[in-house]
Amino acid sequence: MPSLPVRCPRWVRRPWTAAVALLALAVSLLVAAPASGAGSAAGCRVDYTVNEWTGGYTAQIRVTNLGAALSAWRLTWTYGGDQHVTSAWNATVTQTGRAVTAVGTDWNAALPSGAGADFGLQGTWGTADPKPTDFSLNGVSCSDDGTVPPTTPPTTPGTPPPTQPPAGCGSAALCSDFEDQAGTTPSGNWRFTAPDCQGTGTATVDTAVAHSGTKSLRVDGRAGYCNHAFVAATTDLSSVGPVLYVRLWVRHTTALPSAHVAFVSMPDSSQGGRALRVGGQNGALQWNRESDDATLPAQSPAGVALSRPLPTGSWQCLRFAVDTSAPKLDTWLNDEQVPGLHADGVPTQDVDQQWLSRTTPPRPTALRLGWESYGTGDDTLWFDDVAVGSAPIGC
Repeated sequence: MPSLPVRCPRWVRRPWTAAVALLALAVSLLVAAPASGAGSAAGCRVDYTVNEWTGGYTAQIRVTNLGAALSAWRLTWTYGGDQHVTSAWNATVTQTGRAVTAVGTDWNAALPSGAGADFGLQGTWGTADPKPTDFSLNGVSCSDDGTVPPTTPPTTPGTPPPTQPPAGCGSAALCSDFEDQAGTTPSGNWRFTAPDCQGTGTATVDTAVAHSGTKSLRVDGRAGYCNHAFVAATTDLSSVGPVLYVRLWVRHTTALPSAHVAFVSMPDSSQGGRALRVGGQNGALQWNRESDDATLPAQSPAGVALSRPLPTGSWQCLRFAVDTSAPKLDTWLNDEQVPGLHADGVPTQDVDQQWLSRTTPPRPTALRLGWESYGTGDDTLWFDDVAVGSAPIGC
């Protein structure tokens, strides 16, 4: 493919701050929730009891393992209001935006079948304190009725089948856990690249942090106008399809900023080689199309509220499906479909109306992992267990 001229798109969308106006009263709630994951529990139960006052609250939480024994547990949920956790006990609790993660401590990390772990937290709220309802155990969403939630049946190409896709690689065209990398410089099937323009970011093979095995790909991304640092797979993806499925595990250190950034970039032959990108803006995940700067979702308060932040300090499974026969795509974070990152071919206000203004189907030809920033936004990222194929690939 001939080299392209330097293109530094204009990022002019302004960050915003969402506010909600619902005032919640004191609640005491019980959530019975199954959860499952690779080698994890077949079910769980969450008892979440809140003591609330004006501007503050405490929550006493008990998670019960209804499945196979766990050597470690991680409970996640999303706040629907402006709650902010300030302290916790008997668990390590972190919060990024509205997403909250609780991890067991040294003395309660193991969770035998039928056993429970109790922990608590204290926090503040300003305008609303609605109950969380989307608990997940070890990365897999729970339901609220005591049964394993079925996967939504496919309605468009790119939606997974009724059962969860198998993990691993299967017959994937690209499958890499970076264990074959020798030395600290990406080599073999991976090459450092700086599309369009290069800044001060670097990429190395890391032996200190990994999702599986002993190695991962580390990118130290730097802020600044048109600062690109990527590692590109040499695998040609131009014939993968008709739906191209991507699964990767990503870990990063700094919350997604208000300004636009990207950490996945795929050259798209339908855009003349310009990139189809996954990244973030206004603190939440987004898709961006380089040729016309379209975003998914729309960068409005309502649109961004339908996306999700990318939690920091832990490995996250990101999956997406790109239909190469129609302008459709779908995205999952830890096997939960992200509503704002779903283009189904029917324009929806605040979601894919702008995205579907271009009707030519995308045709990604390669995969690049790294970091690009056009303003603020240093970040350190790790990538591991990457797979691309013509069939759904699970976490």
